[in-house]
Amino acid sequence: MNDRTHWLGFSVFPGIGPRKFDQLLSEFGFAKAAWKAKQTDLASVLGLKLSQEFIRFRNTFSFSDYEKKLTLAKVSFIILTDSSYPSLLKQADKPPFVLYIKGPLSHGALVANDPSKPDVSSPRQELSPAASSAPTIAIVGTRKITQYGREVTELFTRELVDAGFTIVSGLAMGVDAVAHQTTIDNKGTTIAVLGCGVDCCLPLENEHIYNSILDSGGCIVSELPLGHPPTIGSFPARNRIIAGMSQAVLVTEGAEDSGALITADCAFKYNRKVFAVPGPITSQLSKGPYKLIAKGARLVTSGQDIIKELGIRNKELGKVRKNIRGETKEETVILDLLANESLHFDEIVRRCGFTSSKTGVLLSLLEMKGQIKNINATYSLKAAQ
Repeated sequence: MNDRTHWLGFSVFPGIGPRKFDQLLSEFGFAKAAWKAKQTDLASVLGLKLSQEFIRFRNTFSFSDYEKKLTLAKVSFIILTDSSYPSLLKQADKPPFVLYIKGPLSHGALVANDPSKPDVSSPRQELSPAASSAPTIAIVGTRKITQYGREVTELFTRELVDAGFTIVSGLAMGVDAVAHQTTIDNKGTTIAVLGCGVDCCLPLENEHIYNSILDSGGCIVSELPLGHPPTIGSFPARNRIIAGMSQAVLVTEGAEDSGALITADCAFKYNRKVFAVPGPITSQLSKGPYKLIAKGARLVTSGQDIIKELGIRNKELGKVRKNIRGETKEETVILDLLANESLHFDEIVRRCGFTSSKTGVLLSLLEMKGQIKNINATYSLKAAQ
């Protein structure tokens, strides 16, 4: 067995995280040497109790059995020293020393988070051409999403997907679920980072999204081993990975104590851009974004604000939007108006110059064709065409 396999073994033992593992490497040089070390030598790093627990674990753990489980679950893994390990995540505080990945893009979708360093050197997984230059952004927020939060999250996600971004989130209810689903609906790539093993879908209500992510070419990521249930500490730990894998973090809606603010704080710490969407000042779920804005997050009202701030070229954005065309010139006028934002019926009439009755007919036709959607007389693009 090579040293890489022993990294995998350490990732299964619950008592050793990134910091302890780094100390073991410093003490013994290689994971294999640390794995085979005497309990008295391990105690100098792990302490008496933890070293005894590790010895008991080591005596019962089967590398071959665990690797068979990975194969059956269609899960791959990368370690911190692999060339395919996400370079942005490597710069974060306490990056996972093993990252489990489930999904057809696997390493390709992850390497995509640093377009300046495309990496095709890993012999274990071919890098997807579509993912090799894609920037990544995390979209996070409250689990108790409002209609406003839903519309805002859909709008920003759609614009960012159109611009070629890979969307990272945590597969929780609310904002996370909407960000993932909107990405899939718009034929984009999304990565879900879990606070449990990648073979577990929690919450169960999001199982359809979990499966859709895999079916659409995205991937599921975790630092926790197969079958590992969520714990109190696993979600804050998960949030640091979400921030670490992303060039920027966008918070669309959240309370003042929202877990999304942990992700944003990690992004601040890692020197990443943080964006926040302002909401109604009467809503408790607007307090999180306003708190972040007070700390230095950039207030944004459209995906274009983010694209410009990050200096992302609109080459891909233009390609997508040129394909959003109606069957008539009048339909195309309406679709162009909705390309960047949702608009109320009265505003569409004012901007397009058509009569109210003609505008109503055009909107009804586009809605029947599945190109736009209508919520309380406010219209938006339903999906990238």
